[in-house]
Amino acid sequence: MRKLFILALSSLMIFSLTACGSSNAANSASSQKQAAETVTDKANSASAKTSEVKTANTKGKKILVAYFSQSGNTRRAAEQIHKLVGGDIVEVKTVTPYPTGYNECVEVAKKEKETNARPELSTKVDNMASYDVIFVGYPIWWHTAPMPIYTFLESYNLSGKTVIPFCTSGGSDISESMDAIKSLCPNSNILEGLTANDANKIEPWLTRIGMR
Repeated sequence: MRKLFILALSSLMIFSLTACGSSNAANSASSQKQAAETVTDKANSASAKTSEVKTANTKGKKILVAYFSQSGNTRRAAEQIHKLVGGDIVEVKTVTPYPTGYNECVEVAKKEKETNARPELSTKVDNMASYDVIFVGYPIWWHTAPMPIYTFLESYNLSGKTVIPFCTSGGSDISESMDAIKSLCPNSNILEGLTANDANKIEPWLTRIGMR
């Protein structure tokens, strides 16, 4: 009789321990599942927020890429920017073309800068008021933007618009022309410019300034 009692008690204890272990395992699995769901939710939330930031500055806005190019380098940069941001693109052209010879063109550009000239343009943007964001591209001539860019920017009321400069250059940086751009667009929102000699730097720059 005593042996039967001990045997029954042992069985009861084993059953209780087994049930307890199963309950703990179930609780642990449930906790792990909840933790995983929480991490996933946070990751999804962060992803959605990042995506929103990247598109916030361009959503619903009309973009123009305007550029002046003598040798074709700035044109190629402008076309890549246009491909990445969309909108419209226009080449700024002068009524009197610049000389095709390098030395002759350099001398004309130097004289225009020294006399603070405003070359007449054959390019006209009739609907400039409809654009919200305007990229302005040019080569660096004599440590600043070419004088046709002065003519172009002074021809329109760009107050309240976002103006984004970019340039190509044999050795100068976009910073050398930024004071001129700011003086020509005193009531515009001027974003960080780019020396776009390296095409691989264009997309990261656009992302950095919120245009991608």
